[in-house]
Amino acid sequence: MVYPKHWKELAKNIKEKADWSCQKCGRVCLRPGEKPNDIINPRAYNLQVHHHNMNPADNRVENLIPVCSGCHLNYHRGGKGNVSVGQLSLFDLSKF
Repeated sequence: MVYPKHWKELAKNIKEKADWSCQKCGRVCLRPGEKPNDIINPRAYNLQVHHHNMNPADNRVENLIPVCSGCHLNYHRGGKGNVSVGQLSLFDLSKF
């Protein structure tokens, strides 16, 4: 995969702007350094950044969607619940 040198910073900014919440299902995910609380939330999720057009070389902000690991896996499996283009604006992309 072809990611830019500043991918980690770009991905972190995308996640922060989404307040560490999945833009597909709304699940709040772990922040960096945060550990899951096995009693309250036995199944913690990490937030990942998905390329809407499935092209990892296309790192335009409007092509990047912060999603939980479960939703991200579903997208790559070809799940029917994929994000439509209109859903890319669930949060204000102009802040990126």
